[in-house]
Amino acid sequence: MNQQQDVVITGMGLVSPIGLDTAELISALKNGRSGIHLWQSSKLSKKYPAGRVLRDFSDEFSKLDLPYLDRCTQMAVLAARQAITGAGLNDLSEYQQRAGLYYGTVRGSAELEEIWFEKYLVEHAQSARPYTVFAIMHNAGAAQISIRHQILGPVMTHNTACTSSGTAIGDAYRAIRDGYLDVAIAGGADSPLTTSTFVAWDGSRALATPDTQDVGHSCKPFSKNRTGLVIGEGAAFIVLESATHARKRGATCLATLSGYGIASDGYHIGSPKADGQVIAMAAALKDAGIQPAAIDYFNAHATATRGGDTVEANAIKLAFGEAAEALPVSSTKSVHGHLLGAASVMELIITIVAMNESFLPATTNLDELDPDCNLNHVANIPIFDRLIEHAMSFSSGLGGTNVALVVSKYRETPSTHQAVPV
Repeated sequence: MNQQQDVVITGMGLVSPIGLDTAELISALKNGRSGIHLWQSSKLSKKYPAGRVLRDFSDEFSKLDLPYLDRCTQMAVLAARQAITGAGLNDLSEYQQRAGLYYGTVRGSAELEEIWFEKYLVEHAQSARPYTVFAIMHNAGAAQISIRHQILGPVMTHNTACTSSGTAIGDAYRAIRDGYLDVAIAGGADSPLTTSTFVAWDGSRALATPDTQDVGHSCKPFSKNRTGLVIGEGAAFIVLESATHARKRGATCLATLSGYGIASDGYHIGSPKADGQVIAMAAALKDAGIQPAAIDYFNAHATATRGGDTVEANAIKLAFGEAAEALPVSSTKSVHGHLLGAASVMELIITIVAMNESFLPATTNLDELDPDCNLNHVANIPIFDRLIEHAMSFSSGLGGTNVALVVSKYRETPSTHQAVPV
């Protein structure tokens, strides 16, 4: 079997409810600051808790650009630019087909699409504005990023529900590991805070109710008192490179992406099953060449739904065995909500900054643990001065796609593990 390329992460960027860059993100995580606020549509009487980015970004773009860029694409472009420039790159045209872009989204340009349907259904408009079709495509964010940064290799858009950016990262990782690319941008974006999105999700009876004491405490993963998930908006991206390529150009390596596991439940469109989750976690550990006890931190998908958290807790116990008793686990959705297509990459970035800052992020609002979710939880307050050598970030999507990503502390010495048959 051929020698694999080590894959490193050299840039990170985000636009999120708890930070517009990694410095703000770190501060929010260390201080337990919530980005969850009330959201209400003028068309609905009900108010919802939501992970909100409290800023308009239209002033970041020209008047000629704006018709093609709804809020989702704006955040995607800004987060990707932050990651790319942070990695010491900008125009990637010199790499030709050796550079790629992998993008995940669930709703895409939901806001602009809703505006157009309202004009058609309510105002009976007979034709959309010329730019509409280019702005509402699900791959609009990927296309805009590739055009701005001249990414000329594969530009792929993933839609695997809540694992969309996770599968995007996984494909980018494999392309670099197996020698097809030298560098890739991977991540995702969603801006789902629209009337139609909330009405649809409310029909599933999966949404949280606002906490009566503090709306910022509405998302309660693993808690006995959890009421459901909190939808959030945002975008996040990472830059991946082969370690050889990164060293050659003198890039700073933030972490090594050492393992990827993907598996599907084949069970139910709306209910998860532990079997697929266990297989994904085990596959990521095997790919990284490490034992379960080597994982120092586990960032859980845990959306605070009644069934989902219990299934995931059971999957962790099955995948990690005896090591699960000491494995620190937390779900940071408690402060930023569920970013849908950007969820996997957002939580991977959180895992990486925790590794580099030597702390364990907390699951806030975990005052009373659900006994069926019994794990070694990092509850309410982060644990500081904790070294993390290896960590896993896990995501599970509606429809049954599960993704596990293992990141490891970057070391100068290249690894020697061989390709693992998939």
